[in-house]
This record gives sequence, C-alpha cells and structure tokens, in this order.
Amino acid sequence: MAKRVDIISDTHGWLSDALLAQLEGADLIIHAGDITSETDYEHLKTIAPVRAVLGNNDYYRDYGRDVGRILRFTYEGLRFVVAHYHSDLLLDEADVAVCGHTHRAQITEEAGCLVVNPGSPTFPRGARGATMARLMVDEGRVLSAEILDLER
Repeated sequence: MAKRVDIISDTHGWLSDALLAQLEGADLIIHAGDITSETDYEHLKTIAPVRAVLGNNDYYRDYGRDVGRILRFTYEGLRFVVAHYHSDLLLDEADVAVCGHTHRAQITEEAGCLVVNPGSPTFPRGARGATMARLMVDEGRVLSAEILDLER
C-alpha cells in the first residue's frame, strides 16, 4: 500500500493552518531544518512520525538526539538522505535526497537521485509563494513527487 511522505523545511517557528491541514493524513513528515521551535517539532510529531535535521537557525535548540546535521534512513524500501544544505547531501547513498535553506521549492534528478527542496511555508522566496512537497512511495519506488502551493 502506498505511503504519503510530506516534506517541509524552513518553518521558522510558525506552522500555518494551511500547512497543518495539508499535513493531516501523512504517513511520514520530513523536516529539512530551521524548525526554530521545540514546540512546533513536538506538534508535528502528533500528526505523524517526523524525521528532521538541524538548519542553520536550529543549533541552540534541543530537539533530542535523533535530530542532527545529516540524516540517513530507509523508508518503504527507499534510501533517504536529509540535510539542510544541498552541499551536504550524499546523493550516491540515496534514492531520495531532501534539503532546504533556499526557501525555493524545486524537485530535480541528480546522479540518478530524486532531489527535493520543499521551499518554505513560512518565508518563501521568489514569486511562487508558500510551499511544501509531497511524495507517494511504495515498495522501493517513488510513485509521485509534487510541490504543493499553500495559502499563507
């Protein structure tokens, strides 16, 4: 059965109602850093399991020992690597790589790896506006990958 992976980054201490509504029903939430709120991190964990990394504004926060600079894990047969900075992604070790920091949403393929930057639901840069990303995955395959536009 396909699983829904919702990907966010750069929330910077504010989870909008539009973002929270989209996250409902996720099987997994990936946060690519700059959460900047222990309370927000705990709130996200009430919606779905969360895999998160530290962003450049998170180093004085305490999210627990599971949240570090780079994260590698396997989910539904896919190898994921997550880092706040694109330059820290280990593309040769992953099927899906997730980064943030730029506040600009983009899904690309690099070196045979799907690279997802969900943008920012809080402080977007560029004309697109507030965004997040969503993957549907099943048995080692990415069935779909899309950027979702959010109201602010």
